[in-house]
Amino acid sequence: MRTLTTMQQSLGLAGWFALTFAASALGAIASVQAQPFYAQLTQPDWAPPAWVFGPVWTTLYAMMALAAWMVWRLGGFNTQRRALTLFLLQLLCNTLWSWIFFSWNLGLLALIDIGLLWILIAATLVSFWRVQPLAGILMLPYLAWVSFAAVLNFSLWHLNPALLG
Repeated sequence: MRTLTTMQQSLGLAGWFALTFAASALGAIASVQAQPFYAQLTQPDWAPPAWVFGPVWTTLYAMMALAAWMVWRLGGFNTQRRALTLFLLQLLCNTLWSWIFFSWNLGLLALIDIGLLWILIAATLVSFWRVQPLAGILMLPYLAWVSFAAVLNFSLWHLNPALLG
């Protein structure tokens, strides 16, 4: 395995952050009206206020990008193809969820998507862990948050059949 220069590592880090936050931005486009939509939903007592989601997701995306970079720098995409492909697939699934839930208001399809997302995150976490344990650890809060989000998704869909049919 060849050693990357500091410049290559820096560019790689910037690239993984750019890619991860580009996915975040695509999801955010679908979520432009999320706050008013979320506010009109009948919610369980334990649902967080809308303002919590931005800081949590920003932190999680940064941790995800850092984890992907940590794996990538140990041999690049060719060497870490499986782990990084899983990462990209979960990122796509994550982005799609915002469109399904907030733009298209399809609660059941969003629930299916978040279930698939959970599986992909778990697989990514295990793959990352095998390459670089700290990268796997960085994915744990993301898995925990998506677990919570899946339960919230189910509850919102169940409580709002007319809005999330």
